[in-house]
Amino acid sequence: MILSRDFLSRLRAYFSVTPFLIVALGAAQSSLAQEQAAEDETEDWLTKTMCAIDDRMVNLDTAPSFTFTQSDGNNPRHLSALKAGLTTEDFSDLELAWAIAFPDTSGLRAAPVIIGSTIFYSATDSRSVLALDIDKGCAKWVYKAESRLRSSLAYAEAGDASMLVFTDSRGLVHAIDAQTGESNWIASGQASNNQGMLTGTPVIHEDKVIVPVSGSGVITGGNPNYECCENHGAVTALNVRTGEKLWEYHTMPAAEYTGQVSSTGIKQRGPSGAPIWTTPTVDAERGQIYVTTGENTSHPTTNTSDAIIALNIESGDVNWVFQALENDMWNYGCTNGGPNCIILDDTNSVDFDFGGPAILVESEGRDILVAGQKSGDLWALNPDTGALIWNQRVGEGTALGGNHWGIATNSERAFMTINDPAGMNQNTRPGLYTYFVGTGEPSWSYEVQSKCNDQRSKRLRRCDSMYGFSATPLSVDGAVITGGLDGRLFVFNSDSGELIFEYDTVKDYETVNGVKGYGGSIDSHSIAAGSGMVFVGSGYGQFRQVAGNVLLAFKPGK
Repeated sequence: MILSRDFLSRLRAYFSVTPFLIVALGAAQSSLAQEQAAEDETEDWLTKTMCAIDDRMVNLDTAPSFTFTQSDGNNPRHLSALKAGLTTEDFSDLELAWAIAFPDTSGLRAAPVIIGSTIFYSATDSRSVLALDIDKGCAKWVYKAESRLRSSLAYAEAGDASMLVFTDSRGLVHAIDAQTGESNWIASGQASNNQGMLTGTPVIHEDKVIVPVSGSGVITGGNPNYECCENHGAVTALNVRTGEKLWEYHTMPAAEYTGQVSSTGIKQRGPSGAPIWTTPTVDAERGQIYVTTGENTSHPTTNTSDAIIALNIESGDVNWVFQALENDMWNYGCTNGGPNCIILDDTNSVDFDFGGPAILVESEGRDILVAGQKSGDLWALNPDTGALIWNQRVGEGTALGGNHWGIATNSERAFMTINDPAGMNQNTRPGLYTYFVGTGEPSWSYEVQSKCNDQRSKRLRRCDSMYGFSATPLSVDGAVITGGLDGRLFVFNSDSGELIFEYDTVKDYETVNGVKGYGGSIDSHSIAAGSGMVFVGSGYGQFRQVAGNVLLAFKPGK
């Protein structure tokens, strides 16, 4: 029960207060004071972040210059010079324009939406979506959620409404008005009888919001007393105007007891896993949605794990399945030989998810579907049938290595980042690798090396081993942008591989809102560009990486 200050005052006045009651009331008041202090601190940083009252207009008259998923539902991570407001030559002369920091934040994972003079940004740890002024970094409005946010932002115009859509840690989908930040609707994105996180960014297509569900049991599988495992990946389709569920797809049937028992006598359940961590890709011409999946988390394994799957956009029915790796059964119990990690003769147990979306590319007169995998594989498929066209591999991959969060493409090349930590195996090759989409033939590559000195080593744990490229790259005009887990930002010429810009983000920053700012690892979907600027979220504290809390804005020097 939460006691209000007014209630406590009236209670104290009404009773002849005993010493015990004085102590109890004092403790309750102390708790209230702490809660109020936390609220005041939150309000304080938001107050300092706001633009002047007469400078809070959000203009949506121009087309978006950056969205995580393009308006047609594809995910190429490529912007033309016209759309980005940046040319290849601009990248050699980038300067830091401003930095904004977020309190109680260890990492920045989400991609923004950029329209004209506004960047809409999801500060996931701070439970906030902010409409920031491109030039000043101040906020025009702030939307506060009740729980931590998970996904990047999706944007679409639905009738008269301009909507931002995103998900939170409770499995809810939020749709808010981009003009004002006010809520349109909040609805569950979960599939029936199957609880799972919503990690990948929803995709808006015509009257539907397509929501990926990353249910798996991968974390709870590390609990030796858990009857592993229960949940699985799914996709739900919601009505864009109301949030009403239209259909749902499950990557496998509901789990049942299998008859297996762990080494400590715990009953096992399955099938489970094949989570969809990534953003779906819409192919309107074929009436399909492509989703990519992760590993199974218990036995029996299914043909939908570590796979690319094509679904009918109107019904959610399966059109085809391409499985890149069979029998990959892994959960957190496998990190230390836990009892829920049951290895059979055919079990791979390598955790080789698809961590990024599939991308539809037109090359040499045909459509090709390409996707990167944590194994270090790059796959190219026929989107009509799912048949393999070509495959390339770099290194041996790791659970957090290989291609972690996805690739970028232009019409000619695919850009694949590799995050294998140094020393994990003999074939470790962290860096950026490029291939001609039409043929799969290698183009240029950049094998990144560690950069450690006394100052960087103090701020970067495992500076000499964790410096690979994990964040999703971004192609702009004739340049490709990527970032390292050691906090360095890189820009390359996409034709030649020449390094044209490098910037170390691991430092302290004076921020526009007065919150103490510090940089860290660059990971997930933290690189964006639009309206003539480049934006980078520096900091990612999960998986023993380097925490940080700043959004950095760069623009070409004058």
